[in-house]
Amino acid sequence: MVIAGYIAGSFVAARAGYRLGRNTIVRCRAGHLFTTIWIPGGSLKAIRLGPWRIQWCPVGRHVDLVRPVREADLSESDREFAAGHRDTLVP
Repeated sequence: MVIAGYIAGSFVAARAGYRLGRNTIVRCRAGHLFTTIWIPGGSLKAIRLGPWRIQWCPVGRHVDLVRPVREADLSESDREFAAGHRDTLVP
């Protein structure tokens, strides 16, 4: 049942325009954009809180609440900035 919920949530997020997986663009509460691994139901380097996570922001060098961002809502320069600021692959 839990796995089905994660699959359904991933499908809904993808239909809403969020790209999940290895290079997901996220924004912290301070407004910094960066990419991270975002796999629904799994996390090795963050504390999951539903659609948000508490994790390290490599741009502001702080721990903060982050959330995925729809790439369609970003300018090309914002997408390039996020791609240039990646979170670590391993905790």
